[in-house]
Parts: sequence; structure tokens; C-alpha cells
Amino acid sequence: MQLAVLTETRPGERRVALTPDVARRMVADGWGVVVQAGAGDAAFFADDRYRDAGAQVAASAPATCDGADLVVRVNPASAAEAGVLPVGCRTLSFFQPAASLEVLRTLAARKATVFSFDLVPRISRAQGMDALSSQSTVAGYRAGLAAAEHLAKFFPMFMTAAGTVPPAKVLVMGVGVAGLQAIATTRRLGAVVRAYDVRAAAKEEAESLGASFVELGVRAEGVGGYARELSDEELDRQRRALAAEVAGADVVITTASVPGRRAPILLTTSMVDQMAAGSVVIDIAADQGGNCELTEAGREVRHGGTTVVGMANPAAGMPTHASFLYARNVANFAALLTEDGNVSPRWDDEVVSGACVLRDGEALDPATAELLGTTVPEGPA
Repeated sequence: MQLAVLTETRPGERRVALTPDVARRMVADGWGVVVQAGAGDAAFFADDRYRDAGAQVAASAPATCDGADLVVRVNPASAAEAGVLPVGCRTLSFFQPAASLEVLRTLAARKATVFSFDLVPRISRAQGMDALSSQSTVAGYRAGLAAAEHLAKFFPMFMTAAGTVPPAKVLVMGVGVAGLQAIATTRRLGAVVRAYDVRAAAKEEAESLGASFVELGVRAEGVGGYARELSDEELDRQRRALAAEVAGADVVITTASVPGRRAPILLTTSMVDQMAAGSVVIDIAADQGGNCELTEAGREVRHGGTTVVGMANPAAGMPTHASFLYARNVANFAALLTEDGNVSPRWDDEVVSGACVLRDGEALDPATAELLGTTVPEGPA
């Protein structure tokens, strides 16, 4: 069994799909691990550490992939990079088919089997493979730090001889994994935190971390722990009810997303107009279009007296621990693809089949098949 670890090529990406400690564990489990030279440098994992763990280091991407049974990355390959992967290869990464259509077509033509962490079912047994959650933990933490860095005020209350400084007021919108970590981080920094989510279950989770939950009367429970997409009427009611909360906040952190869709707009320009001078918006859904109308991915936008920070690929800003978590997700998922020392995916396992985008070049779900202009093959998976 041979596993290939490629260098990430997305601009600004500093993570690596496998760390030396996890490479050592996989070598002990029977994998031959080949790492592209320099793949871990940006996350501070030197090539020699991989060699010490029992992995080989190859000079180029083609040499790394030669003979690989499984190719792992954080982000999907470009169409050009996908073209050098072995015919019939298996790949594992974050792979959003709608955003990677050209790559999808290239991999389909090469009869590739593609697994995506975006599609891992949100069930208890799959928690150790839930890379979306592990990377959202990093993103939420960084959002809290970014808020404190950009705000021209203290987060905690200070009582000094020169007077008392009141604590900052933070509103977190979206209480998933990233939102909960943003709550925990801003609370640790001393802010007064309020939180909002369309899922009823989020109330108890937010309050357990010391936030006050904002009740707006708009509910959107979805499948697998996610929120469903709101209707236009529901979005309008939500925005009107949120306007006063936004206006009273020093910092708004937005984290809301809907799988496979553009991020919902929660903050309109008119809502930002009502925020006080010096206030800050941290939008960690920027890569999915942003929760704020003014968000531009990877940029800080000044609107009146408010700074809107569109955090592009936030987990990449903390590459060592982000890679540490991601690599464990990779190892746990890879274990489901092996049997008796061979790579043999367990297609009757709902985690394996659920995370599969392509199997031998064919789409297994209707949405991906529609993108490719094909049909889902008949018969057992």
C-alpha cells in the first residue's frame, strides 16, 4: 500500500496533508509513505523529519505519485496537476465538485476515485474523520484573535486609576464548530459575547461557553447537524431582527455556511451602516462568498467607520496545528480503505460511499452526475 503526499499549490496555503508523526503511524500500519520534497516546509515539518518517520521523500509530484494507491492533499489539484496523476488513482482532499468542475472532468477521464472530506457524513462514528470540524476549530480560533487585533479597543474590562474601560461586545453569527470556537476565544479574551444561529440546538451549546443566545424566532434545522438554506422571506425576517443586535456590537464574527451552497448573506450594507465607528466584522465564510455583502475574500474593506475582514482560507494561517489535526483525519479515513494489507475501499460503509465524489471515474451521486452531464450508474455501489 503506497500513499503519496503532495505539496499544496493553492496561493497562501501552508498546511500539509500528513505530518511526520502520522506518517510514522501509517508506516507501522503497513503503508509506504512518499512525500513530495518541501511539502511540509510551510507548516514547519522538514523533509528530514519525514525520513526519520520512515517515509521516502521524492523530488517532484510525478515521482511522488508513481505507483501510489492513494494520493492525499488538503486542497484539490488543479486541472493540470490532475492530468499527471496515475490513471485509476484514488485521491483524498477537500473537494467541492461545483467549484472544481474542470478538475472533476479531468479526474473522471482518468477513471479516478475521488473522496472528499466535504462529504463525510456527520455521524458519531465519523467524528475522527471530520476534517471540516477540525479545520473549523482552527478557523474559529483565528477569527477571535483577528477580531481582537483589528478592534481599536480592549476586549476585557479594565479598572484603572485613569478610569474603567468597559468590555468589548461581540456578536457571533453561526454557532457551528467555528462559531463555538470563536465564542470560546473571545470570551477568554474578556469580551461580552452574544451568539445567534437558526438551529435550536445551538442555544445550549452557545450558553455552555458563556455566551448569551439571541432569540429571533427564525428556525432552519437541516440534515446532519447543518442548517438548511433559508427562504427569501425567512432571510428578510432574520435580517430585520438582527439589525439592532449588529448595531450594538463592537465586533461581529460571521461563520454561517450551507454545504454545497453559497454562504448566506446575514449582514447587509445597511446593517453595517448602523455599526459604530471603529467596529469590526470578521467574515470567515469569505471563501464561500461571505456572510456580509461587503466581504471580499482575502481583503480588509473599510466601509464608513467599519472594517470588514474577509478571512480567506483561515485555517492555513495556523498551519502546524491545522496540519496536526488534518493528518489524523486522513489516517482515520485511510483505515477504512484497507483490508488485509491491501487498498480495498469498503463500499458498504456509509462513510466511504458518502464521501465518494467519483468511483473509477463515475459519479455516485445525482448532483455530481448532473455537473458532468452523466447519470448515476445502476446496480450496487
